[in-house]
Amino acid sequence: MPESAKPRETGEPATEQEVWESLKQVFDPEIPVNIVDLGLVYDLVIDELPDDVGRRVQMKMTLTAPGCGMGPAIAADAQNRMLALPGIDDASVEVVWDPPWHQSMITEEGKKILGIA
Repeated sequence: MPESAKPRETGEPATEQEVWESLKQVFDPEIPVNIVDLGLVYDLVIDELPDDVGRRVQMKMTLTAPGCGMGPAIAADAQNRMLALPGIDDASVEVVWDPPWHQSMITEEGKKILGIA
């Protein structure tokens, strides 16, 4: 089991780093690179829910192409992975198209995997 998937023993809520690590387990089925290294995640905000009832993650992401048929499945996978983290009680994923995704947004790690580094 990857470190990021292991339950925490302290009871503390997931950190921002752990949220990012969980998103590295989300893949576009047509591309062997996770959504973080593809540069598809544009924004990630973690805040407290009203009345101190937990924490919420709000994520904005894009897809490699507007016609990507896997978009809803990718967004749902990201949302489910965030909700599986300790202390995350609400998670939303908004797919946005501005700015348009471009290959230059891929991380160095992603480029190595794709063989374009």
